[in-house]
Amino acid sequence: AFLPSTFPSPKTTALFGGAKGHATTIEGKKSRVEFVKEKLETAEMIFSVPSEKITVSQSLELRNSLPEGTTCAVIKNSLMARAIADNGTWESSSSLLKGSNMWFFIDSDIKGTLKGLKTVTKEHALEDTKIKGGVIDGDLLDAAGVAKVGEMPSKMELIARIAGGINAVPTKLARVVKAPNSKLARAIKLAGEENGKE
Repeated sequence: AFLPSTFPSPKTTALFGGAKGHATTIEGKKSRVEFVKEKLETAEMIFSVPSEKITVSQSLELRNSLPEGTTCAVIKNSLMARAIADNGTWESSSSLLKGSNMWFFIDSDIKGTLKGLKTVTKEHALEDTKIKGGVIDGDLLDAAGVAKVGEMPSKMELIARIAGGINAVPTKLARVVKAPNSKLARAIKLAGEENGKE
C-alpha cells in the first residue's frame, strides 16, 4: 500500500497532506505517527530513498510495482523521529532523517520490493533516487548493505527449502536401506539377527 504525504506539485498539496491537508493538523500528525508505528511493528526491514524528484504518477506506479506486505510512504522527518523514539529496533534509522524521504516498510519480500523500486526508477531515469540506507534487526545498513540483504533468500524461500529437505529425508533413507549390499542395510539386518538370538 502507498500512503503519500508531501509532494512538490502545488496542485495536489492538499490531497497529499500539504499546506491544507489533514497531515498538518495536530490530529493529522498524531495519526501519521501512529500509522508509522503500526508499520514498524510488522516490518522486517525499512529503508528510504530521496523523494524530491518522484512525481505523484510515478509514486502511484511504484506502489503498484511493490509486493504484498510492502508499504511506501513519504514521511516528514519530524514525524518519523517521533515514531522511532525509544524503539530500539528502529532508532538507528534516525541518521537517515535528512532531506525529503520516501520510506519503505517491508513485512517479508525484501527482494521483490527492491526489484519493484529498481524497475520504476530505471524506467523513469530517476538516477538520483537511490537508496540512502535502511535498518534490519536494529542494524543500520548503507545502500550496499540493503542491496546485499535483498540478494538473500526470503523467509518463505528458506521455509520452503527446509520443508523440501525434510520431505526428502525419508525418500533418501529408503533408497539407502533398499540399496543392495549397502553397509546400512547389512548393519540393520545384522542387528535384527542379533536381537532374534536374544
